[in-house]
Amino acid sequence: MQEKNWLQRLTKSNQDKWIGGVCGGLGEHSPIPAWCWRFLLAFLFLFYGAGLVIYILLWIFVPRAANDGENQEKEINKGGA
Repeated sequence: MQEKNWLQRLTKSNQDKWIGGVCGGLGEHSPIPAWCWRFLLAFLFLFYGAGLVIYILLWIFVPRAANDGENQEKEINKGGA
């Protein structure tokens, strides 16, 4: 079976997120850093109005990253307290 490319593996970031984790996820799964994605979407929003629409669509349709062991441990400790 063929390995998935970065776009097929795209998920929202749990660590590098400001609002929804979309740009952080793009930065983790693509060769372009997250700050470039944030700049690009802000530029598109300010000058063409499309950045907000693109961000909202990505926020809705890109799946959330699976919790790593550290986050699961925190959730377990919260539930037991």
